[in-house]
Amino acid sequence: MENAPIVIYTDGSALGNPGPGGYGIVLSFKGQYKEVSQGYRLTTNNRMELLAIIVALEMLKVSDREVIIYSDSKYVIDSVTKGWVFGWVKKGFKGKKNADLWKRFLQIYPKNKVKFQWVKGHANIPGNERCDKLAVAASNDKKNHLVDEGYEAENTESGLF
Repeated sequence: MENAPIVIYTDGSALGNPGPGGYGIVLSFKGQYKEVSQGYRLTTNNRMELLAIIVALEMLKVSDREVIIYSDSKYVIDSVTKGWVFGWVKKGFKGKKNADLWKRFLQIYPKNKVKFQWVKGHANIPGNERCDKLAVAASNDKKNHLVDEGYEAENTESGLF
């Protein structure tokens, strides 16, 4: 059990996409269990999917450990496992959305041995279902919303606001 992986489930939500959003995280390791969620006043689903993974990895106080991340986000999983994000780095993220979050992800990702496992959303997978509930609840909890500064700054500059 000493070599047991850290297991993380993540999910993101945006009501309106863009709209109020949030993420949910469930971490488990050797009998320890933790849930985390946070809402944002204006964001997108893809940003929340990616931010959930970033926050989960940033929470880990260990390094060089096997970490399995279960996510229903093809956007995030394919971007990493198919190597797209590493190509975006070489091109300076030119024309890519969410560059601020991808840069943050790339700072934390190499600290552990991260493996991704795609799971189908809303398929009665308990960890994924719990994350979905956390993410949606955080999206709806307007009194505790934060500002997704990366999203709002990017879209203010482009004239959407």
